[in-house]
Amino acid sequence: MSEAWRGADLGQVAVEEQSLEMQSCATKLSTIREVLLRRHMKVAFFGRTSNGKSTVINAMLRDRVLPSGIGHTTNCFLRVEGTDGDEAYLTTETSNERRNVTTVNQLAHALHMDPTLDSGSLVKVFWPKSRCALLRDDLVLMDSPGTDVTLELDSWIDKFCLDADVFVLVGNAESTLMNTEKLFFHKVSERISKPNIFILHNRWDASVSEPEYIEEVRKQHLDRCVSFLAEELKVVGLDEAPGRIFFVSAKEVLSSRMQRAQGMPETGGALAEGFQERLREFQTFERTFEEFISQSAVKTKFEQHTVRAWQITEAIKAVMDAINIASADRKIFCLEEREDQRDRLDFVRGQINRLTDNVKERIRTLTDDVTAKVAAALSDQIRSLPVLVDEFRADFNPTQETLELYKTKLLQHVEERMVGCLSHRCSVSVLIRDAQRHMIDSVRPLLSLSTQEQLSAPSTSFELTYDLGLAALCADFRENIEFQFSLGWTALVTRFIGATNAKRALSGSDRRLQVFP
Repeated sequence: MSEAWRGADLGQVAVEEQSLEMQSCATKLSTIREVLLRRHMKVAFFGRTSNGKSTVINAMLRDRVLPSGIGHTTNCFLRVEGTDGDEAYLTTETSNERRNVTTVNQLAHALHMDPTLDSGSLVKVFWPKSRCALLRDDLVLMDSPGTDVTLELDSWIDKFCLDADVFVLVGNAESTLMNTEKLFFHKVSERISKPNIFILHNRWDASVSEPEYIEEVRKQHLDRCVSFLAEELKVVGLDEAPGRIFFVSAKEVLSSRMQRAQGMPETGGALAEGFQERLREFQTFERTFEEFISQSAVKTKFEQHTVRAWQITEAIKAVMDAINIASADRKIFCLEEREDQRDRLDFVRGQINRLTDNVKERIRTLTDDVTAKVAAALSDQIRSLPVLVDEFRADFNPTQETLELYKTKLLQHVEERMVGCLSHRCSVSVLIRDAQRHMIDSVRPLLSLSTQEQLSAPSTSFELTYDLGLAALCADFRENIEFQFSLGWTALVTRFIGATNAKRALSGSDRRLQVFP
């Protein structure tokens, strides 16, 4: 195990992938927390352009509230929620001013949209709860532009729809389920929780023109959607999935309900054959949807998010377990490494102490050898001083200035000759280099490989220097250059009667001077 850690970065236990996963889990849990803290249920209507999302919401509201029609109509996000009053109104992101709900076409219709709003804007529509039973339980309906309108739609859907509790996917019965729509729900499943989805195949009234293919087309749509819900997303079982899929005509339902609100028969002449069946299908969707929202609100709002949160915490636990195991391995490795380092430190300390004693002894021996050599050479040089003085040649003049210069040059000559002889006889550079090499070779095994590479070879420029200090030694020297003749009268008297008596005798001051024959 210790070998596995060799060369590892001991400063951080968690690897980058684990850190990124923990950050991702934290983001997901934060989003789920925000969803669970909401007091209302949020339903997002999702689908491609002109599939009839706004018309479906209008049919559920029983009035033409949101902009709808052929082509690209809804050009921003519309949020419909209930109000306790009898007056319908709307507000925008930029202003809390209450506007008449009829102005929603001027604000959100793609053909004449308010220039102060863009496709990523949000318009809030407040609709009386008394006119729509669905809105009484703090339900919020979110209408969105078509998924194929703009490249920026993904970020806007993330902002307004990703955290919805329920999704209503509005498709076109004349087409089929697209990858764009599938990818969005896969994103929801990965980033938050498995979505609760209803799928409406709108414009099913178009099937009247081809009655011979109705059942085949219906089965084709049903099989693909069941496979998507139960096998791809795994949000429901195979037996439950068909109950989430409906074939409707929202435009017919809205038209009939508006006629009824005006006191006219629901089944006008403009409605196609089979309308009653499609109306019952839409009513079944509303009833199922309402039961799903009201009676199973806790399960709808909390179960999937709770399960997802549990899965995320399990993922966090797995990461933390892995980090904990890595930390334990790291701890064991560090303890073993510490013991190894302690043993090595004790060994190196002992080796250093022995090496230090050996080096000190070698230095003492070397010092004694050098001292002996220098002493012997210096003694010989002292005995040869007369010869060195005799070798000196320079002009002599008894004047004081010339005499000082003469003595200085003589000292310089003597010192140079003596230093030269000492250097010749006392050369110990070889001994010094051998001692250095011995020291380096002795300490090298105790060092790391990188330090050994930096260890330099012994210096080859070592030289002994000699400072004899002759100038200081001869500082009190007093020369005597008076002329003295050895056979003169004074010399003879001094030789026979001594210097003191000779001085008295020659001066005539002492009559008691005794002269010995």
